[in-house]
Amino acid sequence: MHVKRILLKLSGEIFCNIHKSNYNDFVLSSVILEIIQLHKKRIQIAIVIGGGNIFRGSYGNKLGMNRLVSDKIGMMATVINALILQEFLLKANIISFVQSTIYMPNILETYVVSNAIKYLEDGNIVIFAGGTGSPYCTTDTAAGLRARDISANILFKMTKVDGVFNKDPLLNNRAIMYNELSYLDVLSKKLKIMDSTAISICMEHNITIYVINMKKNNIMKILNGEKIGTKIYNKQ
Repeated sequence: MHVKRILLKLSGEIFCNIHKSNYNDFVLSSVILEIIQLHKKRIQIAIVIGGGNIFRGSYGNKLGMNRLVSDKIGMMATVINALILQEFLLKANIISFVQSTIYMPNILETYVVSNAIKYLEDGNIVIFAGGTGSPYCTTDTAAGLRARDISANILFKMTKVDGVFNKDPLLNNRAIMYNELSYLDVLSKKLKIMDSTAISICMEHNITIYVINMKKNNIMKILNGEKIGTKIYNKQ
């Protein structure tokens, strides 16, 4: 499979245990190793990272907070995680640039797609923070938008499980995994692996999605032709 540019959608949960593990948590180490392997193959890598390990907008709802405020806090959480990830990549001798949809020039660069593409073409990694920059939108939507903006060939959604299932596999041991789905399958079956806006963006721009386990080094295997995880694409 010839692929020039990919986007990784990472959960903030990859950082959940770093305060306990001296930065050597298994999940985080696995993800960093995956990125190093891809980078050595000169695959251009962009990353959208969530902030769920720190704060989700939905947490604020449960606390009775205004949704607008809680979503802003969630967006700030992604900025923190992006800077942490940048530091880990630097420890692996990989240069990355963080761009944020939230204007904060004293901390990091504002999102400009032409700059992001230039960084990627120069062999650097780009980390997108701040979600979409707007409340009421998920980081999945941000991943779809950024994949579209940079013309990524594939969007890899990295999760706790091996792919997309008909039921939650963490709660039901009889859940069945789908090997392949069309975009319309995901929307019609209301499968909650990514929000409908993200799926629609990828469908409109023909961006293939792979849903894979973030604990396993699967991306290079997929690029080498192995059938792993769940592939979401236009089957026609």
